[in-house]
This record gives sequence, structure tokens and C-alpha cells, in this order.
Amino acid sequence: MQTVRLALNAMATRFELVMHGEDAVLLRAAGEEALSEIRRLDERLSFYNPNSEVSHINDNASKKPVPVTPDLYSLLKMASELSDKTDGAFDVTVGPLMRCWGFVHGSGTWPEESVRKEALQKTGMNQVQLDEFECSVRFRQDGMAIDLGAIGKGYAIEEAASLLREYGGMSALLHGGTSTMIAIGSPSYDEDGWTIGVADPLDESHVLTSTAICDEALSVSAPHGKAFQKGDHIWGHVIDPRVGYPVQGAAVAAVIHSSATVCDAVSTALLAMNRTEMDHVAQKFDDMRILCAYPDGNELELVSNGFNSTDSTIPDDKKNG
Repeated sequence: MQTVRLALNAMATRFELVMHGEDAVLLRAAGEEALSEIRRLDERLSFYNPNSEVSHINDNASKKPVPVTPDLYSLLKMASELSDKTDGAFDVTVGPLMRCWGFVHGSGTWPEESVRKEALQKTGMNQVQLDEFECSVRFRQDGMAIDLGAIGKGYAIEEAASLLREYGGMSALLHGGTSTMIAIGSPSYDEDGWTIGVADPLDESHVLTSTAICDEALSVSAPHGKAFQKGDHIWGHVIDPRVGYPVQGAAVAAVIHSSATVCDAVSTALLAMNRTEMDHVAQKFDDMRILCAYPDGNELELVSNGFNSTDSTIPDDKKNG
């Protein structure tokens, strides 16, 4: 059995790919094509690249319908459907809110209330017109902006994995920044899948729990990263588009599903949701498993909806809701 490892820096993170198979030359060829697809999508989907297709939409869609490529149209259509299924907790039009909170080119700052309200008025997938016949996008008002940061990485990983499957003859794990990943097969015949640890948001040197995935995807989201402190609270870079404030819900959310794109979006949305909303979302997707950790004083309360933990860190009375 041969093992090939490859890596790529793209989408402001590091993608790593490990493949097992009999033919190292085939594995390397497949891996390089898969990572090239991620690089291509990064150039097209970036919110920060002024020459990307997304930037072209943001610059022009408030003036007129902007024709887009069929695959980007399908992704935006999917983003709209995911926004509906999460009751607006996931929304790719969050760009104006990210700007007003200072998270686009900085670590964040508290905005004036009038600025926040103005940005919130420019947010919402209901203000994006998607014309399937023309394959075009139009904003209903000036100042709107699409940011695919909460779905683009999952989409890129899913597209890359599709290329790997076309080659066949391998098992593989592909992840982006260890937060979104997809598994093809198992690392060996006697294992149930690739064992993945979910880091403790209160101490990332420790593992909160672990799980195994096989021919499915996993995404873990947390509000830390870019953040600033105001009063007794740490305000992170994940914005609840429904209210226009940084999320103050789950400290970490993990989602397992067949689609890396869905995992990426839903794990982000769950950070803005309470326990009841978590269960409500899980029921809208086939075969989705969720784990959320909610702050409880200086500890975390783990709440699971079908999450197949491989250890005993989740008490039985906290599993399945």
C-alpha cells in the first residue's frame, strides 16, 4: 500500500490531502488535479480578489443583472436554499455586516448603531434575484455584497473529491484548515473510517471528542479567530445575519453529512442557534449528525443529534438532544 501526501495554500488556509492506494504515480496525478481545482475555485470565488467572479458580481449586480457561469449559479442557488433551511442563520450576503464590524481587513471593532442597521438592511438572500433562464444575479439595492467564505471551502473540497473519485483505486482524506474535510473510504480495511478529533474551543490543545467518517464530510465551526473584546464579551468574526451582531450561541458546532458544502454552511449557521433550533435544522437534512458545545459557566454543555462519537466524552443524557 502506497501513501501520498500533498498540500496547498488557498482560500486563506492550508489544504492537506492524504491518499492510500497501490499506485503512487496515479495517486499523485489525482491529488495534483484535485488541488489544482481548489486553486481554480479560489481565484473565481474569492471575496478579496478584485478579479474574481464574485467581485464582478459585487461590483455590478446592483446596477444590472450579471451573467455568471452555470456552476457558480448552482452554488448561489444552493446558498439560497440553505439560507431558507436555516431560517436565515446562514446567508452569503453577510458582506456589508462583515465590513461594518471591521472583520474584512482587521480583527473587528464595535460599529455605530446606525451603521449596523444600515448594513443589516443590505443583507438577506431575499434581496438577491437569481434568474435561472438567464443564469444571472441581480441585487435589489446598492451596497450589497456576496461573501462565500462560509461555504466556498466546503464547495471546493467537494469538487476536488469528485475528481479523486473519478480516478478510483484509493482511500483519501482532504481537509481545509482542519475545519472542513471529506473522507473517501477508510485508511485501512480493518477501520470504520478516518478518525477525526474535534478540538475543545476552551483549550485547543485538548480534544473535545472524536468521530469516524467514511465516504462523508465533516465541518467544525467556531466563532474564534478574528475577534475583539468589549466589556466582558469576546466578539468573534462570525455574524448572525438575522440580527447583525456577532454570534453568541454555540462555542463550537460540528456537522457530518454527505455534502461538504452543506456541512460548511450548516456548521456556521449553528453558531447562531440555540438548542431547539439545532434540532429543527437537523430534521431538514437526510442523514445529518450534529454536535454543539454551549458555554455553561467555565464549562461546556455538549448536545448531540445523532453525532457518532467514538469515545465516551459525551454523556448519554446529552446525546440525541
